[in-house]
Amino acid sequence: MWARLIRDAALPAPWARLATIVLVVLFVLLMAGFVAFRFVPRSVASPVMWVVYSWLGVLFFLVMALGVSDLARVVTLRVQAHGGVVDDPERRQAISRLFAGGAALLGLGASGAGVVSALSPVAVKRVRVAIDRLTRSASGTRIVQLTDVHIGPTIGKGFIEDVVARVNALEPDVIAITGDLVDGSVEELAEHAAPLAKLRAKHGVYFVTGNHEYYSGADEWIAHLRKLGMTVLRNERVRIGGEEGFDLAGIDDHSSGGFGNGHGSDLRKALEGRDAARACVLLAHQPRGIELADELGVDLQLSGHTHGGQMFPWNLAVRLQQPFVAGLHKLARAQIYVSKGTGYWGPPMRVGAPAEITEIELVASPS
Repeated sequence: MWARLIRDAALPAPWARLATIVLVVLFVLLMAGFVAFRFVPRSVASPVMWVVYSWLGVLFFLVMALGVSDLARVVTLRVQAHGGVVDDPERRQAISRLFAGGAALLGLGASGAGVVSALSPVAVKRVRVAIDRLTRSASGTRIVQLTDVHIGPTIGKGFIEDVVARVNALEPDVIAITGDLVDGSVEELAEHAAPLAKLRAKHGVYFVTGNHEYYSGADEWIAHLRKLGMTVLRNERVRIGGEEGFDLAGIDDHSSGGFGNGHGSDLRKALEGRDAARACVLLAHQPRGIELADELGVDLQLSGHTHGGQMFPWNLAVRLQQPFVAGLHKLARAQIYVSKGTGYWGPPMRVGAPAEITEIELVASPS
């Protein structure tokens, strides 16, 4: 960062010194912020973490832009050398300044657009899913999915109140929260999660754990969310809509097995003894595992975890770990919908992956 944006660009005094100081302070703050956040109250840490996470996002896009800039600069210099242009130090410096400026504009521009996207009101995304085994009487059931909200250092009560109001305005039949709701302890975040108690749905509010619940005290959060009126599905299922309805199953997060105390994903247990003639919707935080769900007769899996990549080009990297990144996909029998998430993690930025409140309408397949 310093070499490309300050040294190679040969910023004049006193700007070079000022820019160097700012860069050093931001890097020190980045490291210190993550340490301090664990030892100070959220009210103190939150403003600092806004700066830390924002800088982390800017840093990501600047590094990406500088990588592209370096490649373009090398190509430009080689083309000039091949064309017989004399290697002039002034020309080389001008080219360095040009590409450093371009990289800075690109990185800051992407960061700014990402902040606007992340902090804008969360849009409702409507998805229609046809299910063969769904009964006519259950056709039209609407499930509103929230996932990856990440209540924590930069997402708090105001954001949750807005999301709750938007969800309730949809008057859903079922509300499904598919994990990564929190980033912090119950003691720290109970006040900010409190508006979730106002969620209303005809057949109830259901929750399954994500990996971040296990970093934040899963047992304490499970108990607290139950007090807020949620049904926590832990490798179990419930009936929605009675005899003519469908099964709603939920499993612990894929990574929860190492946390002991009875935690661990067990889809076979969740589906044990189920009437195979009934349609089945599965809540599972991570998309991976959909192959087993397909094998065991699940009709639709609702997942999150990926954030849709959150900041391009992370969506390309997510594909190395998860079978699907975002949207609706179909396997042999099962379908899976992967939400891009309702909040964000880390930098308050979304580029190429807008947040969503997902309204999923289940319809019976035409006979």
